[in-house]
Amino acid sequence: MTSPLCTERLELIPATREILEADLNDWGQLARLLHAAIPNAWPPPLMDKDVIREFIRMCSDTGGSVFSTWYWVRNEPGGEGRVLVGNGGILGAENDHDSVVLGYSVLDEFQNNGYATEAVRALIPEIFTLPGISRIIATTYPDSGASIRVLEKSGFSRADRLPGGTGAEEGTVCYVLEKRSS
Repeated sequence: MTSPLCTERLELIPATREILEADLNDWGQLARLLHAAIPNAWPPPLMDKDVIREFIRMCSDTGGSVFSTWYWVRNEPGGEGRVLVGNGGILGAENDHDSVVLGYSVLDEFQNNGYATEAVRALIPEIFTLPGISRIIATTYPDSGASIRVLEKSGFSRADRLPGGTGAEEGTVCYVLEKRSS
């Protein structure tokens, strides 16, 4: 998963250690690496410095769990130029080797524009190319209507119980997407 993914309005750029370190230490460098403006409101919710440090560690851990994350750059034809709007990625489920857990976040000013749905839909086929991965799990809070809509529009179904190893927080609900047999 080293090539960017392009959708109608987004370029999803795989995070490298260099990109993550720039996000942690030098947003000017991050802007150069992504060829995009970095909004003053960056980072989006849940993407704090501790999370970025953990992502850097996971990038370096070649024997660890499945891990990939992408930076979402709005690149609309005729738009206002390239701008970083959000990010999302996957981590292998702890006790479920055929599953990954999906997480994503969009800056408040770019929410409710369909960017998360567009990005998640682009990531799904990419994720299912990973050897042995047959399930994508996502958790959210039951009062997060926008996040639930993203998952439902992307083909996820609500699960009655949390699969083992999801690392889900108390009070969250689980959505699952199974790989279709070919």
